[in-house]
Amino acid sequence: MNRIIVTLLLLAGLSLFSKAQNLPAPSIILSKMELANQYFMAKWPDPGKNIVTDKTRPSNLWTRATYYEGLMAMYALTKDTVLYQYALDWAVSHDWKPTYGSLTTRDGDHQCCGQTYIELYQLDPSPEKIAPITTTIDNMVNSTKSDDWSWIDAIQMSMPVFAKLGVVHNDQKYFDKMYDLYHYTKTQHGTNGLYNPVDGLWWRDKDFDPPYTTPNGKSCYWGRGNGWVYAALVRVLDVIPETEAHYQEYLDDYREMSAAIINCQREDGFWNPSMVDPDDFGGKETSGTGFFVYGLAWGINNHLLDSITYMPAVNKGWNGLQNDALHDNGFLGWVQGTGKQPSDGQPLSYNKVPNFEDFGLGAFLLAGSETYKLALKSPSSAVETAQIERKIYISGGYALHFSLEETATVHVEMMDLNGRVIRRFTNPTLYRPGNHQIDLRTTGLRSGIYLVNTVIGKTSHVLRIKI
Repeated sequence: MNRIIVTLLLLAGLSLFSKAQNLPAPSIILSKMELANQYFMAKWPDPGKNIVTDKTRPSNLWTRATYYEGLMAMYALTKDTVLYQYALDWAVSHDWKPTYGSLTTRDGDHQCCGQTYIELYQLDPSPEKIAPITTTIDNMVNSTKSDDWSWIDAIQMSMPVFAKLGVVHNDQKYFDKMYDLYHYTKTQHGTNGLYNPVDGLWWRDKDFDPPYTTPNGKSCYWGRGNGWVYAALVRVLDVIPETEAHYQEYLDDYREMSAAIINCQREDGFWNPSMVDPDDFGGKETSGTGFFVYGLAWGINNHLLDSITYMPAVNKGWNGLQNDALHDNGFLGWVQGTGKQPSDGQPLSYNKVPNFEDFGLGAFLLAGSETYKLALKSPSSAVETAQIERKIYISGGYALHFSLEETATVHVEMMDLNGRVIRRFTNPTLYRPGNHQIDLRTTGLRSGIYLVNTVIGKTSHVLRIKI
């Protein structure tokens, strides 16, 4: 019986991703994301339960809303219905309304939850899912006031909501108002705006404008504060059309920030709470690092940043988060609690539990989602004897062949070109030395190119097949 041999094909772009060899295997990245998320979901089995710290707050406040941004990014990769249901239950428990239920709030912190409401609507359109957040944002669109984002955190909380509504409603008015708010914060709040184009970084609010400095006489650029802006630019650029009038300005700001950010990275992969003064509350910090890794990896994935320049920062950043912040039970260390400056929540440590764990996890999941996509495109040292062949005698099937020189754990899954897991053919299973075959059933899949990710030990081997 004849068999058609499909040649082993590593993903294209060996030169483009030549610096990506130190990234973990995609399945390892995903397993770290799952570990951290499972820890959190086990701790919060009821997504609608109020959060009680120094006072009682609803669970759709900005800290939790940021977590759901990361959860939705993870869902986009895995299509795990448990994640989807967890987000849906959270939104339903709050009647799809902003924090505290006000439809007239102009507070970006209270609007952040709308990002996930809109994404859930896009997955399963139903008017009630976006009606409250639309009413809320329309209230701002229909006013002349543009100074609402007086602290840079608000840019991440609110700006992507305007962008997503502009896309959903196909209405330029959301893009226009979004720019008015952003431009005012960038150029007018404080003395001359909160963005310093010379350094490519942002002051958190007017209290940190010059002449304010750190004790060493340097500008105080708060790590997570800049992470908020950086993540917002990514989330806006990711959805608005390139023809939007201010797309290029957002892109220029994003690239200027990217260049500044990598110059502030620590050798261990993290960023300090005080970005340019390591003596001013320097040390590892997970949430800002997560946002920076997310934004840098996204830029490489979307061909907006040069991989040769920026990939080393992603490598160091993700490996730092994975190896030095993530505990074996899924807890994330080195997360700075809520605040507005490097000194808040100090001292940080590997074991210290911050007052809120959720936004740090959101940043970690966002970083993981983009790093995972990068890892899929990374060249690997594939097993020379590995090959996939079309099995004529199994309808809609392929067979993966590989050989092992020593006992190893093997895990095989199929993904689309966006990195979403379509099927898992094995759980991590121990295989003995010798030749092996794993049948890959493709019945029901649409015609196209798919990726077969075979993880042998800690090494990922990505092959392409055409169905």
